[in-house]
Amino acid sequence: MVRYAKEHKQETRQRIIATAGRRLKQDGIDGSGVATLMKDAGLTHGTFYAYFASKDHLVATAVADQMRAQHENIVAQAAPGRAGLEQIIRWYFSPEQRDSIEDGCPNAALLDEIARSTDPTKQAYTDGALVLIDGFAARLAPHDPPSARLKSLSLLGMMAGTLQLSRALTDRQLADQLLEQGMRNALALLDAEQHN
Repeated sequence: MVRYAKEHKQETRQRIIATAGRRLKQDGIDGSGVATLMKDAGLTHGTFYAYFASKDHLVATAVADQMRAQHENIVAQAAPGRAGLEQIIRWYFSPEQRDSIEDGCPNAALLDEIARSTDPTKQAYTDGALVLIDGFAARLAPHDPPSARLKSLSLLGMMAGTLQLSRALTDRQLADQLLEQGMRNALALLDAEQHN
């Protein structure tokens, strides 16, 4: 009985984290109250503190989970070398990825709010971003990934910024053109690295 209760509590906690991650990306950190986050998970507001010490604790945990999921589902699944980076870039700059905020990239959805968040949230983001860029660097410079770390960080910044801007534009044609140009710029960065 105790084992079931412990497993059930862990499953419930993970459900809260996953649904919170989606809601935070959709409505933002400031736009997502504890009551809404718990309702999304099918729980009452009153049960929140059985799982998390504060909203900030949940936000940091959800950001870490979103970054981990992006790495596991996108970066780690991509092919090795330049081909894998090209896969990641083409996925990232797709209109589907842009239009699915709650299922999309936590970088583009939350970066501006993370910068104003608590230190634990910033650290959760930093740790996740470093895993992503190390995955980029391993594909960019397979024989010396540390040499490509800064360029990989720049690539992540270019990707997130372009996606944020594309999401903000009301002109759909211009937004699509921006994604296409962003893809060309990112691929040109890869080509420039190969010629160095």
